[in-house]
Amino acid sequence: MHDTAAILTQGMYRTASAKTAHGLVRGPCRYRITAVIDAAAAGGDAGEVLDGRHRGIPLVASLDLLLGDGRQPPRWLVVGVATTGGVLPDDMRPVLQQALERGISVVNGLHDQVSDSPALAAAAASSGAAIIDIRKPKHHRDLHFFSGAIKGVKAPRLAVLGTDCALGKRTTCQVIAAAFRQRGLHAEMIYTGQTGWLQGSRFGFVLDSTPNDFVAGELEHAIVSCDREMSPHLILLEGQSALRNPAGPCGAELMLSGGARGVILQHAPTRKYFDDQEHLHNDIPSLSSEIELIRMYGSIVLAIALNHEHVAAADREAVRADVERESGLRAFFPLIEGCERVYGLIERYLADERLR
Repeated sequence: MHDTAAILTQGMYRTASAKTAHGLVRGPCRYRITAVIDAAAAGGDAGEVLDGRHRGIPLVASLDLLLGDGRQPPRWLVVGVATTGGVLPDDMRPVLQQALERGISVVNGLHDQVSDSPALAAAAASSGAAIIDIRKPKHHRDLHFFSGAIKGVKAPRLAVLGTDCALGKRTTCQVIAAAFRQRGLHAEMIYTGQTGWLQGSRFGFVLDSTPNDFVAGELEHAIVSCDREMSPHLILLEGQSALRNPAGPCGAELMLSGGARGVILQHAPTRKYFDDQEHLHNDIPSLSSEIELIRMYGSIVLAIALNHEHVAAADREAVRADVERESGLRAFFPLIEGCERVYGLIERYLADERLR
């Protein structure tokens, strides 16, 4: 957290597309966030707009306004959105150009590579600014193939999977890790997306920019490295997409290659269709069938983590009760109440794993 950074969301801060920005505002973050640039949300505090908690991060309308108020310019500008297909919005390019020309370095987690733009690359070269494209694919010689070394890992693994995309799986990992720290225990998260890297997680890889042949090996390498170097009490595996999302099925790797015998299953009770597939009427499978599928993979769902989007505060307990009836499992709202309601279940899972 030595370097400062502003986050660019360009009108999307109040939407789920700004989940990268939301994760960095909530923290942790490898940078000290000084502002969020978003004209549609300008004038407030980024934390208060996000979840009602003041964090001292102003929402400003433009980069010009941020740089014109006499404050020290940030060292970095972070692209804070996760768009469908990882496309860099056209209206962000002039802002990135302006930042790079002023010597402000850019961090980008989209599939669209900022460094592939001749104009943006030239601006960076001229000013001495850096460009970090987190999703830039590695050369195959720098990737790891599955070796079986995972069998020697001592730390139990717990995967946070979801019934859909953009549910808060990474945030739930952070909530559980924080609960461990509060008890003087050590949990590490293996990141599998760009925001996990931005949050400062040391071990992981960007799954959707890794050739399929190497996904299992990169996951294994991250877990083995984490176990050898940190000896944590628990290794949390950040899930991506969903097991049966037709636009990008994902998650089996964490159980089969990553050895996660325990699962926290994240779910949004108010969603009927997969994210961005409403027009296709692609139904999200039932919780009970998802739990059974995970069981068939050889893992067990410990609890249900609930995304509270579109759930009024007065309805939360009724929604929780419905989910618990359907799933037969305890449910919790990680962003609202942490994981105290299910922490004992995780403790029992760890005890069982140590006896294996």
